[in-house]
Amino acid sequence: MPYPQEYQICTNKFQEFLLDVKTNCDFESSHMAYTVAQGVFQAFRRRLNLEDAIRFSNILPAGLRALFVADWDPEQPIKDFTTSSEEVIKEVQSLREVHNFTYLTEHPVKNVFKALIKQVDSDKFKAFMDKLPSEAKLFWEI
Repeated sequence: MPYPQEYQICTNKFQEFLLDVKTNCDFESSHMAYTVAQGVFQAFRRRLNLEDAIRFSNILPAGLRALFVADWDPEQPIKDFTTSSEEVIKEVQSLREVHNFTYLTEHPVKNVFKALIKQVDSDKFKAFMDKLPSEAKLFWEI
């Protein structure tokens, strides 16, 4: 049996995602997009319990799943979804501050979301989000 196509096309799908983030943020490089995407994923992950984080990661394509779980400290306290949008953006900006260009885009979370939703099954994403507190949906609207 061949290995799943998801893993065969992993790099291409990951590059598509980064190019979409780059375009949405009006960045010059995919490197800039990578840091913003990782920062947004980490901010979202910090607000999920372990079970929900695993459920979310299972919705993601392989490359995005790897980015979502990379550098995870599962003992870190869970943050509240009611955090202000300014605080979330500061949190995203705090990742690799010297090389983080989040400040160049007005809506980093929305820009990552627009790229993310093109990569996932929208019905599965919606079903997952419907199981979270209503404040979780607001995270992606920051």
